[in-house]
Amino acid sequence: MYKYGLSIALLLTTVIANAQTNYKLNIEQATVFLHGAQLTGSTKVHFSKGENEIIFTNVAGDINTQSLTVNAGPGVAVESAVFSNDYLATEVLSPKAKEIKDSIEILTDERTLTANKIAVLNEQVAALQTNKKVGGENSGLSVAELTKLLDLIGSKMEGYLNQKHKLDGVLKKTDERIALLRKQLEEENKKGFQPGGQIRIKVFAKDAVTNPVVVSYVLNNAGWSPSYDLRVDDISKPASLYYKADIYQNSGISWNNVHLTLSTGNPNEGAQAPTPVPWYLSFYEAGVANSGGYNRQNYSMAPVVKAYKKPLVAEDASPSSMNEYVTVDNGGISTQFDIELPYTIPTDGKQHNVAIKKYDLNATYRYFAVPRMDKDAFLQAQITNWEDMNLMPGQTNIFYEGTFVGQGYIDIRNTSDTLTFSLGRDKKVVVKREQDKKKRAVRTIGSNVRETFAYTISVRNTRRDNITLVLEDQLPVSNDKDIVIEDTETGNAEIVENTGMLKWTFNLKPNEVSEARFGYTVKYPKGKQVSGLR
Repeated sequence: MYKYGLSIALLLTTVIANAQTNYKLNIEQATVFLHGAQLTGSTKVHFSKGENEIIFTNVAGDINTQSLTVNAGPGVAVESAVFSNDYLATEVLSPKAKEIKDSIEILTDERTLTANKIAVLNEQVAALQTNKKVGGENSGLSVAELTKLLDLIGSKMEGYLNQKHKLDGVLKKTDERIALLRKQLEEENKKGFQPGGQIRIKVFAKDAVTNPVVVSYVLNNAGWSPSYDLRVDDISKPASLYYKADIYQNSGISWNNVHLTLSTGNPNEGAQAPTPVPWYLSFYEAGVANSGGYNRQNYSMAPVVKAYKKPLVAEDASPSSMNEYVTVDNGGISTQFDIELPYTIPTDGKQHNVAIKKYDLNATYRYFAVPRMDKDAFLQAQITNWEDMNLMPGQTNIFYEGTFVGQGYIDIRNTSDTLTFSLGRDKKVVVKREQDKKKRAVRTIGSNVRETFAYTISVRNTRRDNITLVLEDQLPVSNDKDIVIEDTETGNAEIVENTGMLKWTFNLKPNEVSEARFGYTVKYPKGKQVSGLR
């Protein structure tokens, strides 16, 4: 008896030790790449002696399984880790789609109630119509009694019909609202919401122990893009550039109070360098494609798991104070912005704005005008020594004197040593471009026509401060040997060879007026017309 009892106890112990246990993974660290993200989470797990099978929930969907790493702590060996989605769910919806679906169900219930009321009113109206007919056929009623009956039926009928009219309107609006929500639900479902998944691990523990288990993986449905706010309160003060990130994620799980790191890397590009192969030439044969050059293969890259930091207690932070909480690391092959403040990014696929850095810039301010294209002068801020700010191409919101003036774009790939931002038009700097009609001439000499053009550009500063104005215009450039540009007059303008660009720089005092003059002659064969001349 004792022997059997011992065997049963051992069997139960073995079953319990090998039983599956579910744990919710707490996402604590999110390293967001330009395309993709690496999530790191942990939870404390009690392991029994021997083999254990654990299931982690609150896992993103569609993860890169090659990037999956699990660390179960000392004394516990991870035998396997397998990711899977929850295929038992009959319907998988994004939070937004579920919200829309719930609204449709509520409105559908309300529609049913309204339709039922209309059906009752229809029956009441039909009954009144029947009573009216019966009363009219009953010759036993006096005229007074019949009149009273008809008046009663009429008043009741009017009330029922008015109620029915109102309910018909409510029913129509409800149907329209349901139709709109169904279209919205259809569009939301097209976004390809990825449901969350789970990770099943098998481990072997030497002894019973409770360890923190750290899980890390890379997913595709996330990313970030840079954006900027440039603020100039006064041209006598430095400009402020606010570096921001627009983060999105559609991983199937919310990132609640996570420690964010933004990386300029992109694991989807792969880590393997291309391998050149011989480039063979041959005669073309129909239906046969021949391409040479690089042997391009797609490789996935599992980034090194970064040790996560415990999120700090949430506290308010304006962009101006974010510098205290952001560490920039550009010592590797990509730049990383390590943000110490915890952030929550829901799984809705929408852009969520996160402040990164604020830079105070010693900007140089000038006015810029191209009167041939636009009659107005534009105030510009020019910024040098921007290379150490780890900027990336992105949209820029521009504010001048506290007012939003428009958007620009930072394109560091096509920028020299100076970044230039336009702060908008200034009507107090007056620019006027006029053709000199006295010098305008068209002459035919031999087989050629010579057309002469001359222009005067006047500039005036009506502001109370001294300003610098850069003025640009241009001479035409010929792409045909029979079209010759000659007799050019450019005054003191700087000339960019091969482009015909002219540039003047004026330092204007308040109410000062100055002028720039230039002209040219175009010679071309008689009987031909020159396109773009006027």
